[in-house]
Amino acid sequence: MIRTPLRPLARILAARDRGQNPDVIEQENLAQRHAEMASKSRQQAEGRLLVLGGFFVCAFLTIGARMGVMATSEPHEPLAYTAGAGIAMQRADIVDREGRILATNFETHSLYAQPPQMVDPHAAADQLVTIFPDLDRERLIKDFTGKRKFLWIKKKISPEQKQAVHDIGDPGLMFGPREMRLYPNGSVASHVLGGAGFGKEGVSAAEVIGVAGIEKQFDEYLRDPANGNAPLELSLDLTVQAAAEQILDGGMKLMNAKGATSILMDVHTGEVISVVSLPDFDPNDRPPPPTSGFDPSVSPLFNRAVQGVYELGSTFKIFTAAQAVDMGLVNENTVIDTRGPLRWGRFAIRDFRNYGNEMSVTKIIVKSSNIGTARLAQQIGVESQREFLDDLGMLTPTPFEIVEAKGGKPLLPTNWSELSAMTISYGHGISTTAMHLAAGYAAIANGGRYVSPTILKQDGPQYGQRVMSERAAEAGRRMLRKVVTEGTASFAEVEGYQVGGKTGTADKPKPQGGYYDDKVIATFASIFPSHDPKYALIVTLDEPSIFSHGEERRTAGWTAVPVASEMVRRLAPLLGVRPQVDPEQVAAITLTSN
Repeated sequence: MIRTPLRPLARILAARDRGQNPDVIEQENLAQRHAEMASKSRQQAEGRLLVLGGFFVCAFLTIGARMGVMATSEPHEPLAYTAGAGIAMQRADIVDREGRILATNFETHSLYAQPPQMVDPHAAADQLVTIFPDLDRERLIKDFTGKRKFLWIKKKISPEQKQAVHDIGDPGLMFGPREMRLYPNGSVASHVLGGAGFGKEGVSAAEVIGVAGIEKQFDEYLRDPANGNAPLELSLDLTVQAAAEQILDGGMKLMNAKGATSILMDVHTGEVISVVSLPDFDPNDRPPPPTSGFDPSVSPLFNRAVQGVYELGSTFKIFTAAQAVDMGLVNENTVIDTRGPLRWGRFAIRDFRNYGNEMSVTKIIVKSSNIGTARLAQQIGVESQREFLDDLGMLTPTPFEIVEAKGGKPLLPTNWSELSAMTISYGHGISTTAMHLAAGYAAIANGGRYVSPTILKQDGPQYGQRVMSERAAEAGRRMLRKVVTEGTASFAEVEGYQVGGKTGTADKPKPQGGYYDDKVIATFASIFPSHDPKYALIVTLDEPSIFSHGEERRTAGWTAVPVASEMVRRLAPLLGVRPQVDPEQVAAITLTSN
């Protein structure tokens, strides 16, 4: 900034020449400078006032707008804020097909400590161990007397435990609000529900997330606040599920089995009404996954219905017979050469006992002839067999909507040769799950259409593509019925319910490879009522063994079949299936005139 001097030399010299006083010039310049400074100060003050005035105008408009909104809106009570309210009630309930609660939310508390605020750490540790016996007293004392400023003690506690901790009276022990997942039915349907845990969490809030089963599969839906009043409806029937678990548990113990699974499926909608895997667990206190060992089935977390991939033995024979009928190669009464052993290269296929030189297709299924079924497979051909089993969903993981189902990938032969086709025809050389088998038997029961097994409630039949003709499916149902009335599943006969089914006994594979010599997987796959099927029932026992009629027995006819029979007897009334007299085939009558 260039300032004008108060006594400019040029003007001073000129004034002296004219005899004027130079001080007058200085006074004039000083007065001019003061006037300029006053003008600048005034401009600055006016600018500040303008800004301040603009601020007040904006504030007035904002307040006026807010008052206008409040004047035109509906009045309501203010909500008090509580810690953790941001995640409370954000997880939808899970209910069964009748609306009964399977999983819901429960308000509880967490327990944490702030050691710097504790009065008597040793006494607090002693009393906490009394309340929570699983805590380590020495570890608590170390944490309470160390340098830690914050310590989780329990992520969730009961109201009774909270009161007991409160009575300790130590200011360093504090509570935080928690919303936990509650399964009011305990272990019922535990493998379906899976369980939930905490995700993001702090002292005043915690996020509940699914960790397995339905809870994880539909985690996004359940966590969406928009679905808080729209529970997830499952196809399960709580009453049927509880009864099935009780019956299967009793049967498993009676047959000295290591584990068991059962599936009850609607053959028209694909709805799984009940699915049981034993041993099970309580999702309210979900056990940790196994950290060692080769056999995952030893863990109660193992879901045998969708993760138990095994050879299911002779239960597959009905698929071979139905396909042969569908292709027009045979009918139920076609006679097949069953002389044995049937040799293919250096391999030989034998029957359990000598059934004679020939049998009808129906007798092959009734007597469970490996040779006869292999002969049918030779007529069907490798590619046709593979395509048929693929249409039945046997070659890919089942679409059942729990996360564990993705791990139940069928084990297929690397080279699907003619020998493979022959062994697969009677359930060896291919390993699937019980859920795959349920879908396959449902197709035979409903007239030849594939239905996808689902855990979600449906609104009527959900038929997929046709996998066999109605004629072939009807023939299959008749053959399955005769297995019960004349064959290996005679113990499955339940008066009034016309059960049809097929037994299957297969050597159990070792986790490291090969097969056990004295351990089997026994399966009975059934439909009922066979003349008008509504349900498919699969029962599988892991390593059953009973002593009956003077010898040890492991086959499905002696183990899985009696358990399935009891399940039909007990569950059919709960399903509303009325007992009926087994309808006889009407004889053909020709009317003639007199």
